[in-house]
Amino acid sequence: MKKLKLYILAIAICSFASCADELDLAPLDRVTPDTFYKTRADFDGAIFASYSSLQDFYGTSTETLGETGEYWKISMIITDDAEVDANSPDTKTRAADNLQVTSVDVAFQAVFGEIYEGILRANLVLENLDLENELTAEDKTVLNAEAKFLRAFYHFQALKLFGEGAPIAAEVGKDLANLALPNAEPGALYTQILADFGEAAAGLPEQWDGGNTGRATAWAAKSFIGKVNVFKKDWPAAITAIADVVDNGPYSLVPNYDDVFAYNNENNSESIFEIQYGGPFSDDNIWVFDDNHSENFKGSQGSGRAWYWDPANGAPAQAQGWFIPSQDLVDAYDADDPRRTAMVYQEGETYYKISPGGVLNAIPYDPTWSSNGLSIKKYRGETNMVPANYSPNGVGDFNNERWFRFAELKLLYAEALILGGGNTAVAVQQIQDIRDRAGVATPMDPDPLTAMMNEKRLEMAFEPHRWFDIVRWDLGPTIFGSDWDPKLVVFPFPQSEIDRAGGILDQNTGY
Repeated sequence: MKKLKLYILAIAICSFASCADELDLAPLDRVTPDTFYKTRADFDGAIFASYSSLQDFYGTSTETLGETGEYWKISMIITDDAEVDANSPDTKTRAADNLQVTSVDVAFQAVFGEIYEGILRANLVLENLDLENELTAEDKTVLNAEAKFLRAFYHFQALKLFGEGAPIAAEVGKDLANLALPNAEPGALYTQILADFGEAAAGLPEQWDGGNTGRATAWAAKSFIGKVNVFKKDWPAAITAIADVVDNGPYSLVPNYDDVFAYNNENNSESIFEIQYGGPFSDDNIWVFDDNHSENFKGSQGSGRAWYWDPANGAPAQAQGWFIPSQDLVDAYDADDPRRTAMVYQEGETYYKISPGGVLNAIPYDPTWSSNGLSIKKYRGETNMVPANYSPNGVGDFNNERWFRFAELKLLYAEALILGGGNTAVAVQQIQDIRDRAGVATPMDPDPLTAMMNEKRLEMAFEPHRWFDIVRWDLGPTIFGSDWDPKLVVFPFPQSEIDRAGGILDQNTGY
């Protein structure tokens, strides 16, 4: 899909409780639902628009809420793996780093909006499948399954962030006076997610042709069924689903850990689901790398990693250096674990950075560039320093986000086996496979559960998982001590959505 043009629908798309004031606008380019949903290309474009909402999780925009890579703040910076550089002026992220979370935080407004925007875009596809169009029966089966996959995917993100009370949006709202949705009943969100992923697994192809690389597959849906059941703690269902993928699926670990995140190795054998970014044809401006900006209707989406992650304070080329690794994470690696070098820049290493015009800098890393002498190297490093991975000014990059990897699925399998009373030897082997691939010779912890938890952190650092593992495993008090607040097991619904809902949507406890 990365090689396809991303068609962003020029129709009024917004969160479920805030559309009424927008619907009197003339549709851009005179595209309307009545004239658009006709051909397979139209429906593919509509599906790509739903994928596009996920790209926006990390978007930057000064025209809406003032987003600055919000999802990193509530999935990475808030954890014990990363922190805000002491020199950063970003007080919003510093608050999250200090576990100071409120219902008016931009991060929750932005991500909530993107989640339900993605759901709406999937629902629009579903709504139009059976109307007058040129689709074949096979087209309809596949598009229905893909839209159900995306709807399930976004509802799962809502569940992880906001808990089981996150609203279920199973159709496109029509009554402008009643667009708001209530909290889901206990258990209903899991039921909805698993039903949609089940339809996706039954209707999606096992693989796409080369021109559609990156689109969801039946094996990806089966993998998510396993993961959702791990979160649900339905161990038998999780074991059954994941065992099928591990034993029969198409995935395998990439031999070299660092290669998993190389720009020239996107959608590799380990990839279950990735955020597909554009490039290298994109603009310089990271403020238009999402569809929250007036210049958004183009396939030019990328990531602001180079802007937010790369060091500042005298380091070469432009960057902000806001997000840095924690010393605690560095200390968690065994001395012989090569992943530490793959994850983090520190004194004594060579630092690589693309300057405007595609000039490569390769110089000794200076610890004064960061307030704790560390900078993030994952997704960076020498293998990713190619001009095609960067916007011309060097502040945006286009390497896909590896959202769900086979390595994680193997560790979820181990978790389900250990906690579900399954075959412990098989669980231990999943963990050992990850360590062997990394090249770690130090024996793992003799307790399988501890070994699994440790390995998940070390393997998946700076990916969007650690916070949700901390919550699921009840590690908050252990990691954060007296700073931990039990309400943090779920995040607050945005106050703006509570207000728009007019009493229909109840806030999570403690907010």
